[in-house]
Parts: sequence; C-alpha cells; structure tokens
Amino acid sequence: MSLVIEFSGEPLRAGFLSAAKAAAVCGRDCDQEVQCVYAIIRTGGKQYKVETGDEILVEKLDLEDGSEVSFEVLMLCDGESVTVGKPVVEGILAKGEVVGQAKGKKLIVFKYKPKKNSRKKQGHRQPYTKVRINAIG
Repeated sequence: MSLVIEFSGEPLRAGFLSAAKAAAVCGRDCDQEVQCVYAIIRTGGKQYKVETGDEILVEKLDLEDGSEVSFEVLMLCDGESVTVGKPVVEGILAKGEVVGQAKGKKLIVFKYKPKKNSRKKQGHRQPYTKVRINAIG
C-alpha cells in the first residue's frame, strides 16, 4: 500500500523526503533521502506521538535533569511499514533525556454550595517534565 502526498505540487511516497525537500522542511543540510520515523509512546496514562529530536511535556517524573529515560513503544512507523504492539512492540524503546521540570498555567478551582454560605477557592498548577527524545528503536 502506497500513500501519495502532494508536497509543493509534486507527489511523494509517504514517509520519504528527498534531500532538498528535507532540508527545506527541517532546516538541516541533508545529502540523502530522509526517512520519517515516528512512534506512539505511553507515559503518565497518556499517549504521545514522538519523533527523534522532539521535546515533549509529560506528567512529572522524579528524575534529575540530564538523566536518561526510556518509554515503551505502542506503535512504530518506519516509513515503509507500521508495527502495532499487543500492547507494546517487543524489543523497541524510545530513549530520551530529561531537559527540565516545569509547571503548567494556574487553574482556579472554585467550589460553592448555594444558600449555605459555603465557598472554597483553590489554585492548581500541574507539574510536568520536559523530555527530549534522542532515539527510537
């Protein structure tokens, strides 16, 4: 099965870019065909689509900055084929590095009961960990 995508008016096979088009898209100087590899990982009860070099915010992990972290891969697309795990793809991990810790924007939680003079106002900032994906596979 081959999916055709229009890119600047020219058809391409899904998952592959020529060197010139890859340089235009990613801003890097490439001298060969670039294969788009991505994976679906699971952490913190959520699923994320990641590629090599991506930086993602995940639920807080108790790790130091610069430490290595690995995630199980649920699905892997290597440009030619798609591998779906049951529930994870065996032998494949997405490895990353912790860049830092951060907090989300402040949310106001306001609870009240009408006619009872009962009010409670709380703020909440969700903690996150920023992770850079270094390798898939």
